[in-house]
Order: sequence, then structure tokens, then C-alpha cells
Amino acid sequence: MIKTGAQHTASLKDGREVFLDGKLVKDVTTHPAYTRAVASVAKMFDFHSAPENAELMTFATETGTRANRIWQLPKSYEDLVTRRKGLEAWTELHAGFLGRAPDHVASCIAGMYMGLDQFEAYDKARANALADYYRYARDNDLYLTYVIINPQADRSKNAAGQADPFLSAAIVDRDAEGITVRGAKMLATGGIMANEVFVTCIQPLQPGEEKYALSFAIPMNAKGLKVLSRKSYEAASPSVFDNPLASRFDENDAVLYFDDVKVPWDRIFIVDDIAMTAKQFHATPAHVYQNYQAQIRLSVKVRFLAGLARRIAEVNGILNFPQVREILGQLAAEVGMVEAFVTAMEAKGTHYGPYFIPDRHTLYAAQTMAQQLYGKLITTLRELAGGGLIMLPSSVHDYENPELAALIRKTQQSPVASADERVKFFKLAWDAVGSEFASRHAQYEMFYAGASFVVKNHSFRTYDWARAGNLVDRMLSSYDLADEVSAAPAQAAE
Repeated sequence: MIKTGAQHTASLKDGREVFLDGKLVKDVTTHPAYTRAVASVAKMFDFHSAPENAELMTFATETGTRANRIWQLPKSYEDLVTRRKGLEAWTELHAGFLGRAPDHVASCIAGMYMGLDQFEAYDKARANALADYYRYARDNDLYLTYVIINPQADRSKNAAGQADPFLSAAIVDRDAEGITVRGAKMLATGGIMANEVFVTCIQPLQPGEEKYALSFAIPMNAKGLKVLSRKSYEAASPSVFDNPLASRFDENDAVLYFDDVKVPWDRIFIVDDIAMTAKQFHATPAHVYQNYQAQIRLSVKVRFLAGLARRIAEVNGILNFPQVREILGQLAAEVGMVEAFVTAMEAKGTHYGPYFIPDRHTLYAAQTMAQQLYGKLITTLRELAGGGLIMLPSSVHDYENPELAALIRKTQQSPVASADERVKFFKLAWDAVGSEFASRHAQYEMFYAGASFVVKNHSFRTYDWARAGNLVDRMLSSYDLADEVSAAPAQAAE
């Protein structure tokens, strides 16, 4: 089934318990804190269900039905590139500002499915549950989020060492029907608009923490599941003109609290196994496949930022300044590097069984550099714009006052744009680099892949150190101390 936007929106009217500003949100599709973001996701579903986009956005499953390419399991380099082009087209609808759009967690589940052999070696019943869930989510065109991090609490202690052993989601009971889970998980980015949530732990667990070693998926309206929404940037941005990004693409983030939530066995992929909880990401293609999607999204986002940078120079009449072209050239090189990493991880891809997956180290190299790059790009845009980012009318309502409108059109000067066009553009630029929404994105791009030391350690463990070391050994073997010593007397005699 390929959902339309209307069908996805209707699926969110399911009685989920979302709390915002101390109150229960009755309907996320109509609440002013979420309605435009929900509409933005609906446009994504409309795009992928449009007949003219069928080849770009969908593929034929083994049953002959069509499914979104986010669920595709590539068998070749060509398959991987074809899928990426679909993901790029989808991402361009939001310019990369929906970090947890439907393609992210779908990539994770698809990667786990590609590593089904690992689950079969662990427990055939749990492997069957995963295989069935992959097909269920794919065939019902589900939008998934995930929560894979424990609440920060006291970071000097592990989950079991906290004052409340059920602060982090853990198994509190089990029976023939399934397990009962109590506690919190973060960070359910996009959860307000998702159909279901994948719940597990990507952080290392220690012996004695088996009750936190779980992996399962449940609907967002599961009984006892409480969604604690952060502040809504959309609610604070009633005008699209004033905040074109925050008003439409605030995917929201939330803490999920499991108030003795019952999870049936057919939705459980791992239980009580610390080693397998780690393996589901790193022994299968899951971690690489989901973060490859994130790099595709980032490549679109930084391309958008590059477009903003050049337009700032044009609107301010400084494009032909040599120093500005130098700045833009540097920025273009950095954006090109992000795009090059994506194509490189495809070109260097390898097979995992029948599946063709991106190169692991190239992915982690890309993430390491991206964490350092995003803030630099934002700073570059700020430097180019100067006061133009903040020297703007207070809101669109200023135009309702004829006197103020006249003054705005007199003071907002540009050699290439009208005053109204200039204001419109800089409102967009500010929302991308300076607003509270933009600040959240700067934080997101720094940490969505994990703390920088985590990402760098992924790079360390996956790099081909043997190949690099062989070059060192080859050079060392090309000369010898004994040769130098034996040559010394002959040289002295001469």
C-alpha cells in the first residue's frame, strides 16, 4: 500500500497521548503546535504516491506490490544509487530540515533485516518477528521514529545505578503474551507525526543490565505510552512569511515514558541479551544504512545553505567582491565534500550476503567531518549577511500599516530584489541560521550521530589501518641501518 498525504494524516488520529504545556493534545493533526509539520509530511506522502513519481519513489516487492524506496534492499551498486536518488528527491521537499523523516528509521529496520542472519543465530523466533515486522511496516507504508538513548540523569552511573532503576525503559514483567516495559527513552524526534516507534538501546550496556537490553516496535498510541513534547517552535511561528521553516518543518522532539506498556512477543526482536543489542546495529548493516540516509539528507541541507549564501551575496550586492568569492569558493568546496562522501561510500560499497551496502569507514569519516562542518557553514552565512539577518520588520503585520509599509519599502534596499523580496529572503535566511529553530538544528547536527568521540571511535575502528601500516612497513624495509654502517668506512677511505 502506498499512502497518500490524507491517509497518513488520518492515521495520526489514533488517540495517542501527547502532552504539551501541561495539557493532553486531543488531535496532533489540528493542534497549532503541529498542524503545519503534519501537513509537510503529508506532502511527502503525496509526492511518493503521485503516479508520475512511481519509478523514482517506489520499487516492486517480492509479492509484486509497490513500496517506498526507503524500504528497498539494494542488491547492487546501481540499486543503491537508484534508491539514493529517490531519497534525495523526497528530502528536497523539506531541504533537509526534517532530520527524522520517514526514510531514517525505515533505513535502520531495513538494515536490521539485511542482517537477519545475526538474529537467526541469536533466536529464530525473534528473527521471525523482525522479518514479519519489516514486511508489515513496508507494506503498510508506516512512518517510524525511534528512541535508542536513555535519559541523561547521572552520567557517572549506568542505567542500573540510577536512584530509580526504572528511570530508563526496562523490562518489569513478562508472561506468555509478551513483556511489560516501564521507564523513559529519548529522543523521539518526529514521534508526533509517526505511526510507530522502534525502541532499543544503542548505548553500551554492562553485565547486570540485561533488563535494559531490549528491542521492539509498537504503535504510538499503545496503551500506557506517554509522549512528552518539547516546546513547539511552530506554535511560536504563526506566520509562514516570518518563519518559513519553523512554521512548517518543526518535526518536534519528545521523551517517551512507558507506563507499564505491554509489548507482544511478535513485536519483540531482542530481549535480555546485551551482546545482541549491540550487534543489531554494528554486526548488521543497520547502523551504516541509517546513517547513510542521514548523509544523503545532510547533502541536500548543505546544498540549500550554499544557495542561501550565494543569494545573500547577490541581494547585498557583494557577489563580485574578490574576498566574497573566496568565501563562497571555500563554502562550495565544503558542500562538495559532503556530496562526494555520499558518492564515495556508494562507490566503495561491498556486499553483505546478497545486499550491497555503503562503505562503513567512508560513512564514519563523513560523519566525523560533518559534525565539525555544520557550525562553520552557519558562521559563514552569518558573516556574509551581517546586519541584514536582524534588520527586518517585526512581523508580516507591519505591512498592514500603510505608513510602516512605505518605510519598509524605502529602507530595505537591494540592487537585485524589491524591498518585499529582500525581507522575504532574509526572513528565510534568519530562520535557517539564527532563530530558535535554527539553533535546535545546529545542536541536532552536532549530536544526532552521537557525541563526537563516539563518531570518531567508529572511524577509528573501521579504518583499514593494516593497509596504511603496510605502506609504512614497505618504506621501512627499503633501507637498513646495516647498509649505512657498512658504507661508512668505504666513504671515509675515499
